[in-house]
Order: sequence, then C-alpha cells, then structure tokens
Amino acid sequence: MITRIAIGADHAGFEEKEKIKKTLDELGIEYHDVGTASSDSVDYPDFARQVAERVARGEAEQGLLFCGSGTGMAISANKVKGVRAAVAWSPDIARLAREHNNANVLALPARFVSEDEATAIVKAWFAADFEGGRHERRVEKIEPDA
Repeated sequence: MITRIAIGADHAGFEEKEKIKKTLDELGIEYHDVGTASSDSVDYPDFARQVAERVARGEAEQGLLFCGSGTGMAISANKVKGVRAAVAWSPDIARLAREHNNANVLALPARFVSEDEATAIVKAWFAADFEGGRHERRVEKIEPDA
C-alpha cells in the first residue's frame, strides 16, 4: 500500500483537493500538499512540477494532481523524467493506469467528476498495483533514453 504521496492543485482543483484529503486520511496515506491554498487564479504547471519532482526524487511514492480537466496537470507532470501521469475520470481508468501503465501520478478533472466519483477514483488508484509481465516492456519503451 502506498503510504507517502504529494498532492497539488490549481485554482480549479483546489476544492476537490481539499475534499480528497479526508479520503487520504481514512486510507492512512501521508501527504505533502504543495498548494495551491485557495481558489485564486494560479498557473497549473507550477504545482504539477512540484508534485512530479517530489515523485521523481523519491520523496513521494506517488502524486495526485487536481485541475479543471486534468490534462494540463498531466502534460506538465509528464515533462519530469521518471513520471508517468495519467488523467482518470473513472475508477476503471485509474485502475488500468496503475495496472498496465505503472502510472505514478494521477490527475483528476475536478470540473468533470463529482466528489463521490473523485473518491472512488482515488480509492481505485491506491488499491491497484502494476501488473508487470507484458506491460513491463511497454512501460520501458515509454522511458526516455538515459
């Protein structure tokens, strides 16, 4: 079970991030919140990079990001070597991102999922593990050359 993560959001994802903290507490997952601290307008790449870098350095086992669509956060996080960020809008997508893609950062589309849906997505994400096997060689092909 994952026990240490980094979380971050822009203004559009701030409220969802704050709500999901309760779920993380219930799951016994320790988190470091890199911000933002309000719904005032901010730039999502600033927070995506902070979470992604913590994951890449091993300071966090995984990351959770929240923005309006999830896409901007995922694109930004994926610029950091060693990060495989996925946008998930359902528990099945989150589970498959972990099992098949060994994704280590989850980006949630706060404007498109309810609080209950976000909770189910996060729970599915943390309940899943990378399957390895045939998926391992595919994930290896994703990583940039050293």
